[in-house]
Amino acid sequence: MEGAFILEKLILVVIIFTISLVIAMYSTLAERKIAGFMQDRYGPDRAGLFGLLQPLCDGGKFFFKEEIIPAGAHKPLFIIGPTLAIITACISSAVIPWGQNLTIGDRVVTLQVADINVGVLYIFGVIALGVYGVMIGGWASNNKFSLMGAIRAASQSISYEIGMGLSLIALLMVTGSLSIGDIVSQQSGFVNWNIWVQPLGFLIFMTCAFAECNRVPFDLPECETELIGGYHTEYSSMKLGLYMFSEYINMFVSSALMAALYFGGYNFPFMYEMGLSENWITIIGVLVFFAKIFAFIFFFMWIRWTLPRFRYDQLMKLGWKMLIPLAIANIVLTGIITIVKDTYFN
Repeated sequence: MEGAFILEKLILVVIIFTISLVIAMYSTLAERKIAGFMQDRYGPDRAGLFGLLQPLCDGGKFFFKEEIIPAGAHKPLFIIGPTLAIITACISSAVIPWGQNLTIGDRVVTLQVADINVGVLYIFGVIALGVYGVMIGGWASNNKFSLMGAIRAASQSISYEIGMGLSLIALLMVTGSLSIGDIVSQQSGFVNWNIWVQPLGFLIFMTCAFAECNRVPFDLPECETELIGGYHTEYSSMKLGLYMFSEYINMFVSSALMAALYFGGYNFPFMYEMGLSENWITIIGVLVFFAKIFAFIFFFMWIRWTLPRFRYDQLMKLGWKMLIPLAIANIVLTGIITIVKDTYFN
């Protein structure tokens, strides 16, 4: 039985890893298609039907391009940087519940790699490790522009992690659990979604997620007008591809996390009133969950081609002087409402 359990988890890990890579790969195509639509032009449309083979062509290009390591670079750390970035991006999805239990024969399969009771803390620990991949790569390049981009990325990530963590404290006060599986299971149906009780917390969390993923208007670590390519200026071939893939995987995981914490995850309206079997509810729930994720990914891309980039002083001012005080005020307000509710309505 233990061997079958381990095999189930390994299969689930492979499936999630494959889905993450495929979504990251085709997010590059979606990014260019959406950019073309918003700028009244065509996106990639030559490689395959509607350009669907373009990501495969881009991947092949990354693998077969000449790999250049600068003579003054610290070679071991230069290699470790993008490796660490992609590893931390991939393992962050381990605690996300992708659906309810699925019954196959006489076995009940849980669609979550690790249902740990501190899943939220695990996510923040992995996010913190991801900073090292960027910082090590920028420093090991022995390029001043790369180093400045890495310092920007590290300070930006640390600053917005504080606001993100504070925004989640109010949510944890409402749910009473650090387990992402428990938080999702509490949001059955539609009216129980956490977005209705924590709208301000969600807005703060989403803004911080943009900054953590280095997405416009928070892409200052790779600002081409000032720092060329930023922390990955000296990278080429698949090492550059790993940095790009890690960004899109982080965007995918951030979208999944927002959908799970605030929009019910795999829960959908009237899921138990439709008279469906448990397996069908699980399958539809997984599809609904991914629909929510794709909606957030589209929003990430929509913002990129709509808003201009901040100045760096504006970025830090927004994080420290606006989002953190707002998150603290949200905690206080949530505490007051919780006390009043427990005192007078229970």
